[in-house]
Amino acid sequence: MATSNFLVPNGTFIVELIGFLIVLGVVARYLLPPLNRMLRDRQEQIQAELAAADQARAEASAAEDERRQALDEARRRAREIVEQANRTAEKTRSDAVTQGQEEHDRIIANADFELAQARQQALDEATTQVGQLVIEAVERVVGRAMDSDAHRQMVNEAIAAVQAEAPGDGRGA
Repeated sequence: MATSNFLVPNGTFIVELIGFLIVLGVVARYLLPPLNRMLRDRQEQIQAELAAADQARAEASAAEDERRQALDEARRRAREIVEQANRTAEKTRSDAVTQGQEEHDRIIANADFELAQARQQALDEATTQVGQLVIEAVERVVGRAMDSDAHRQMVNEAIAAVQAEAPGDGRGA
């Protein structure tokens, strides 16, 4: 009986070792390079996708910041526009009130002036008529016509008397 020593290799072991080395060589020469290339390509693709995702996240964040800034700017401008509109409306209202008051004052002044003129004209007409009535009464009482100097003097005296009795100064108080 032959005892086999496990430390000494036998022929099967050597054949298995040679077969293993051949398979290992074929795998290393023909199979590993395409696998390594595929793994490297996949790794680069994943890294590119991660970089693109990071860039997209950064762009989204920048876009969000820009949107917020634009929104804040729009709100600020809207407040300015509203404030300007309020100021314009207040100024327009104030101008309208001022213009209305000026128009009111002008109408009142014109009315006062026209009233004073009408009063003066009525007073002048009344004094002239009173003067005529006085002259007619004097002519009837005296029985003769008066000359123009006497007539003028009498009219002036009558006018002075009527003006003295008239309320105010005849210019529309």
